[in-house]
Amino acid sequence: MVRVMCSGRIDLAHILRAFAKGADGVFIGGCRLGECNYLTHGNYHALNLVLLCKKIFEHIGLNPRRLQIAFMSGGEGNLFAAEADDFSKTIKELGFIGQADRIGPSQLEAVLADVGRLVPFITIEKHAKLTARLKDAADWENHFSLAEIKQLFDQVASYVIDPAKCQACMICARSCPVEAIEGGKGLIHVIAQDRCIRCGTCLNACPPRFGAVTRIDGGPVPPPLPVDKRTIVRKGGQEGKKSTSTERALP
Repeated sequence: MVRVMCSGRIDLAHILRAFAKGADGVFIGGCRLGECNYLTHGNYHALNLVLLCKKIFEHIGLNPRRLQIAFMSGGEGNLFAAEADDFSKTIKELGFIGQADRIGPSQLEAVLADVGRLVPFITIEKHAKLTARLKDAADWENHFSLAEIKQLFDQVASYVIDPAKCQACMICARSCPVEAIEGGKGLIHVIAQDRCIRCGTCLNACPPRFGAVTRIDGGPVPPPLPVDKRTIVRKGGQEGKKSTSTERALP
């Protein structure tokens, strides 16, 4: 399958999805570095994504040679043909996905799905390196290290909402891009960890005066508050009037 678009539009999720769907290899061709038609120079970003993804593949047991990037101008059809031919030979040598890899096809889809859910977290954590412009090819191999990737996955961030501080304002729930925050008017909010993509939007959205959202790096996440304990009872100073004081149905 061939997709034609600017290499600057390549996303880590695109690469992971291709392999999760059974691709034996992914080849990316981009304009020559430093010769981008746009001010963004997105081909540097594509290069950094590939270098990052190769290290992630090493970490999970997928042969990094299954992913390749090359740069050429629109008039260098001969170079494109040579690069594509070399890559095809590499994939034939490696065989079907899972044959020359430390991870089998039956495990790969689930592992790549787990990594895919962490794409927002990974791109935020590695933003500085993903936006670097590596002009010397000698710097490519060591731009990311295996130890760095291992630490990244060992210290995956989790976000939790402190029930003692939550005001049920619903700001974080409305801001969550994947609707991973459960709650509603008058209910203490809870983050569904199995749906959370670790983007940190809830942390940034929670008003500082509440400070209800906390980030946990690599540690255990406290169990969620039981459903029957999530109601916030607001009491007014006088009958029929509301005030800002609250009484939570906490244990």
